Amino acid sequence: MARHNRDGHGADQRGFTYCVSYQPDWLRHVKVTRDLENGRQSTKTLFRNPLHGCEAEPGERVRTKITSPDQGLDFEVAVIDPRSSVTRISVSCEVPSADGRRRETVEFTLEGDSRPVRR
Repeated sequence: MARHNRDGHGADQRGFTYCVSYQPDWLRHVKVTRDLENGRQSTKTLFRNPLHGCEAEPGERVRTKITSPDQGLDFEVAVIDPRSSVTRISVSCEVPSADGRRRETVEFTLEGDSRPVRR
C-alpha cells in the first residue's frame, strides 16, 4: 500500500527555495534546469529522497507537488500508472526573471525509483 506524501526542501542555482511534496516510495530526486545570465544552461539536483530504496509499492497514482513562493510557482503533477512504468516526468514552467522585465523557463525533471521494494 502506498504511503502518504512527505515534504522536502531545496534551492536552485539562483538561490530560490522550493518545497517538494513527494511520494517516498516513488521519487528518487528532482533536478532543476535554468538558463544562466551568461547564456549557458545549468542543471542542479534540487531535492534527493533520503530513503535508499522503496519500503512499499508506490501505488497506481504518482503525485508530486513543487512550490516556490518567491517565484509564484505552485504546481502538482499526478499520473495514473497502474503498471508502475513511469520513470521520469519533465515539467517546464515560466517564471518572472530576476529583473522582472521578462519571463524565463525553468524545467523540473522528476526521476522515479525503479529499485525493488525492500522487505
